[in-house]
Amino acid sequence: MTTSSSTPNPTSRARTPRERYREQTRAEIKQIAVGQLATGGVEGVALLRIAKEIGMSGPALYRYFASRDDLLTELVVDAYQSVAADIQAVDISDVGTSVGDNSPGGRTALHALATAFRDWAVAQPHLYLLIQGTPVPGFRPPDETVAHARAVLGPFLPVFAEGRPSSSVEPLVAEFSRWLRDDTAVAAWVEQWTGLPPDEPAAAVALTGALTAWPQLHGTVGLEAAGQFAGMGHRPATLLAAQVDMLADAFQLP
Repeated sequence: MTTSSSTPNPTSRARTPRERYREQTRAEIKQIAVGQLATGGVEGVALLRIAKEIGMSGPALYRYFASRDDLLTELVVDAYQSVAADIQAVDISDVGTSVGDNSPGGRTALHALATAFRDWAVAQPHLYLLIQGTPVPGFRPPDETVAHARAVLGPFLPVFAEGRPSSSVEPLVAEFSRWLRDDTAVAAWVEQWTGLPPDEPAAAVALTGALTAWPQLHGTVGLEAAGQFAGMGHRPATLLAAQVDMLADAFQLP
């Protein structure tokens, strides 16, 4: 007798009303905290003010988040997941960026990924500055933040895997090649996105390109999110496009 594929998973169960209420309340708390973040920065996030807005006592709110840092931790994770989702939604499969595919398109893919990152950041600069701005005094992000940050940067790896680094970045490639050999977690991350083992030269090129793109992106996007380009005679999107082209030239992306 065969078992129907629609048989419920024995490990799954419906959430109780109490669990649903708790989940909804936590979501409401985070929504209010994001609003406070948008209007007053990190210093504007206050648990007692959130409790008052929801209509509960301070001690009651602490049953949902043990501390302000606990709440900030969830906001940081949510922000990383949000930007990662936007970047990973960019379809680069049709522009020739898969490993082993020599068709044109790496430059186009790089522009598309950079644009997705900028679009996310300028639409919600308060969340961008939460994860990439000035560190919050006394706040230590969770260890899992590294994995979430790598999820944001991962799509850049296959774009650079087909690159041919110019002499100006070859010293970096050599350093990142050693890092790949010494750090199994980084090697696994690169292989996950490119299919390349750490001893493959293209793996080091991919890592170098992606990690060179990171400060290039933040240099422009971070200044724009912080309002530092106000009154200047250029469009930030034009500046970012020029930087992306320079980066693509350094890796000779088609």
